[in-house]
Amino acid sequence: MSDPAGNAPGAARGCPVAHPGADPARLYGPALATDPAGVQERLRKEHGSVAPVLLEGDVPAWLVLGYRDIRRVLDNPRQFTRDARIWRDQRDGRIADTSPLVPMLGWRPDCVSQDGEPHRRLRGAVTDGLQAAAGRGIRRHATHFANKEIDGFADTGRADLVSDYAEHLPMLVITRVLGMPEAEGRDLVESCAQVLKGGEDAVTHDSRIQEILGALVVRKRSESGSDLATALLAHPARLDEEEVVSHLRLVLIAGHTTTSNLLARVLQLVLTDTALLSGLISGRLNVSAAVEEVMWNSPPLAVLPGRFATSDLEIGGHRVHQGDLLVLGLAAGNRDPEIRPDAGVSVQGNQSHLAFSGGPHECPGQNIGQAVIEIAVDVLLHRLRDLRLAVPPGELSSTASSWETRLDRLPVEFSI
Repeated sequence: MSDPAGNAPGAARGCPVAHPGADPARLYGPALATDPAGVQERLRKEHGSVAPVLLEGDVPAWLVLGYRDIRRVLDNPRQFTRDARIWRDQRDGRIADTSPLVPMLGWRPDCVSQDGEPHRRLRGAVTDGLQAAAGRGIRRHATHFANKEIDGFADTGRADLVSDYAEHLPMLVITRVLGMPEAEGRDLVESCAQVLKGGEDAVTHDSRIQEILGALVVRKRSESGSDLATALLAHPARLDEEEVVSHLRLVLIAGHTTTSNLLARVLQLVLTDTALLSGLISGRLNVSAAVEEVMWNSPPLAVLPGRFATSDLEIGGHRVHQGDLLVLGLAAGNRDPEIRPDAGVSVQGNQSHLAFSGGPHECPGQNIGQAVIEIAVDVLLHRLRDLRLAVPPGELSSTASSWETRLDRLPVEFSI
C-alpha cells in the first residue's frame, strides 16, 4: 500500500489478527490530516461498517464506521469494555509507555477506564460535582470570560475567532470550575491540544497536566472552595488522591478540547449562513439549532477512543478477537447512509447523533459545554457590530488528527 505517513514498509504485519494479510489504512499522517472524511468513506466502501486501521506507531485497531455498530459497542460494555488492561498489544509489551496512544487509550483510575460498579461509583462522584458546579454559575463564568476575551480585540476591527476566542474561552471556564487560577488555564491550552494531536510530545504534555492538577489537589486539601476539586475530595464515594487527579484531568482535557472545537465549528456555521446569522442577531433563532447541526456534521471528537473486545466475536461481518482495540468513528457514523441517506435533509430536532458518545459512558458534562457555547455566541454577536468573515468561506481549512478535526482559523472583521 502507499505510505502517506512516510513510515517503513511492512506495517500490515501489525494488522488485527482477524485480518491476516489485510492492508489497513493509517488513521494518522498527511492523508488523514487533509481529508479525514475521504479516508473514512473509502474504508466504508472497501470494508463495510468495520475496517482494519493502524493508529500512530502502526498500532492495529478496528475502526467502527456504521451507526448501528457504534451503538452496539457503546451500549454493550460486557462485550466491548473501556478497560485497557485487556488490550492485547499493550499487555504483550508492544505499546511503549512513551507512545502517544497511552494518554488517550491507557488505563487510569477514572470512570472512563472502568465498567460496572467501579464505573458507577466514580461517575456518580463526577456527575454530582459537575451538577453542583453548573448550579454555581457556569453561565456567569462564561459571560465573564467571553467579554474578557472580546475586550482583547474589540478595538481592532478584526480577529481570528479560533486563536483569539474559541481556543481559550472553554478552558478559562473549566479551570474556574476546577478551582484553578486563570493564568494556569491559559497555560494548559497547548498541553491539552498536544494530547489530542498526538506525536512525540503527547506524553510529556499529559504528564505536565497531571503534575499541575496534582498540585491543585494538594492545595485544595487545606484551601477548600466551591469547585470540582473540593467536591471530589469530599464526596461520599471516598475517592483517593490519584482518582481525584485522574478525574480532574478527564474533565479538563475532554471538556476543553471538545467544547473549543465545537464552538469554532458553530461560529463557522453562523458566519457562513447569512439567514442563521441574521436570525440569531434579531432573536428569531437561538444557538441550539446551530449546535445541533454541527453535532451531526462536524462532531468535536471525530473518532472516539476506544473499546476492547472482551471475547472473540463478530461485528460488521468481521471476526474480532479478545483484546482487540476498537475505535469508534463518530463522524462517519453520523454520515452513515443507512441511517442518513440524504445528508442535505435538515436534522433540526433530531438529537440521536453520536457526538456525545452513548451508553453508560455518555458525556456527563454535555449540558455545561452547550451552555458555554450558547453564551459565547450570544455575547460575541451582541458585542461586535457587522461581524463578517474576512476571507471567502472556501478558504477556511481544517487539520485532522486520529481523534479530531479542528478548524485552523476563522478570520473575521467587524465595525468599531
